[in-house]
Amino acid sequence: MIYLQEFKFLGKVEEQIEDLKGEVRKMLIDVVNKPSQMLHLIDQIQRLGVDYHFDRNIDEQLEQIHNNYSRLDHGDFRGDDLHLTALIFRLLRQQGYNISSEVFNKFKDSEGNFKESLISDVSGLLSLYEACHLRCHGDSILEEALPFATTHLESINKSKVSSSLTKQVSQALKQPLRKGLPRLKARHYILLYQEEPSHDEVLLTLAKLDFNLLQEQHQKELAKITRWWKDIDVPRKFPFARDRIVELFFWTLGVYFEPEFVVARDILTKAMALTSILDDIYDVYGTLEELVLITEAIQKWDVDAMDVLPEYMQAYYKELLHLYEEIGNEVATKGRSYRLVYAKETVKRQARAYFQEAKWFHTNYTPTLEEYMPLQLTTTGYGMLATTSLVGMDNVVTKHAFEWSLGDCKIVKAAEAICRLMDDISSHHFEQKRGHLVSSVELLMKEHGMSEQEAEKELRKGVNDAWKDTNEELLRPTAVPTPILTRVLNLSRAMDVLYSDGDNYTHSGTKLKDYVTLLFVSPLPM
Repeated sequence: MIYLQEFKFLGKVEEQIEDLKGEVRKMLIDVVNKPSQMLHLIDQIQRLGVDYHFDRNIDEQLEQIHNNYSRLDHGDFRGDDLHLTALIFRLLRQQGYNISSEVFNKFKDSEGNFKESLISDVSGLLSLYEACHLRCHGDSILEEALPFATTHLESINKSKVSSSLTKQVSQALKQPLRKGLPRLKARHYILLYQEEPSHDEVLLTLAKLDFNLLQEQHQKELAKITRWWKDIDVPRKFPFARDRIVELFFWTLGVYFEPEFVVARDILTKAMALTSILDDIYDVYGTLEELVLITEAIQKWDVDAMDVLPEYMQAYYKELLHLYEEIGNEVATKGRSYRLVYAKETVKRQARAYFQEAKWFHTNYTPTLEEYMPLQLTTTGYGMLATTSLVGMDNVVTKHAFEWSLGDCKIVKAAEAICRLMDDISSHHFEQKRGHLVSSVELLMKEHGMSEQEAEKELRKGVNDAWKDTNEELLRPTAVPTPILTRVLNLSRAMDVLYSDGDNYTHSGTKLKDYVTLLFVSPLPM
């Protein structure tokens, strides 16, 4: 009886959401010939986290605005409006259109500095700040604009700005839209949007209902994955391993939250979980002799290879083979068996990289920075996750996409660099105490005579360059369909969320606990 009531309630919510979606589509039609209103509406839809319902509508409207871009400086669109100029730049760049950043030159004075009058335009500065994070290599004006916008946003007079805008500024300075995870950003923005006197009740209600409905789906998925994890019995079989299944599901949710990716999330979370155990086997538990055996066994991928392994490795190897057999069965039902070959290849590659790293550590070998970086990009696991994230997706993914992901593609390399450099900056002290291999921080200090602060500054520059590579790869024409590139973008975003102020994965009782509560535990009040 309870299930029946719950089913009826869910049915009503879904019906209400469909009605509200219809109203939003009408809103989009109503502002078709009003570019500035259209831009603001699209921005709100995206920030509220419901844009995935209107992908086609938004794509059509932004294509129209892009086609008319050179003729926009009239009517309700004023070219001297910093907020609007930065908004259209950001929305079009996000959509893959390579809009020139030279558009911001008109906001400079005769001496080449940004105009003093902009300092009091808080919404304009905020839009400029957000636009700067879509910069690519060569966008020199955005390199100048970022510190200008940041400095003046940090010193705004809060008594002259609305509470909602002040909070938006504060959140943006902690993490810009480009680097945030869509679900977390939506959760925060919905409550800010509610405070705005001019908020639209249709949009607000849709955002809340949709967030809570998705949250319920994610809770059910997490419960199922947690049961799988408990059946493995990690605390008893692998007591040395980090027990982080909820945190790993959070990470996966960062890669894709939409309802249609339920199978993809299941596959990616389980693959991540077993890779995390494997990482700890190589890092903190296995002897070099044992690591030789597990590496060889993984390369053979054969149940007979289990016999020579020590007991704890046999338990791990059994779980690994079983998981990938399940994945193989899942993709076979949809005629996508070829995907399993690529998924296994990434695990083999990962094991080889982990072994090389362990060999250096166990033989007390200190690599050069030149030796360290290529290997350490692989040991992040981000190349493996980029490929594995495609396994459970629909027909937008082809054999070409897998070949691309396993190749030398710039956006995956950029994600690996963001992961490695942010991890090194955040956790090199902890890793040294744990008896880990040297990090890029120590190698820069040793090889280039840098102080720790100088080394970290150099690595942050590397992170910024990797974000520029990421932005460039998302501009049209793209190497593979945008939904595939978005998975890699989201992997980089997850790193920024988890590592921008410390290693919140290893020390998960910190901010990550709050994020998990926001996404999986606490519904939005209606």
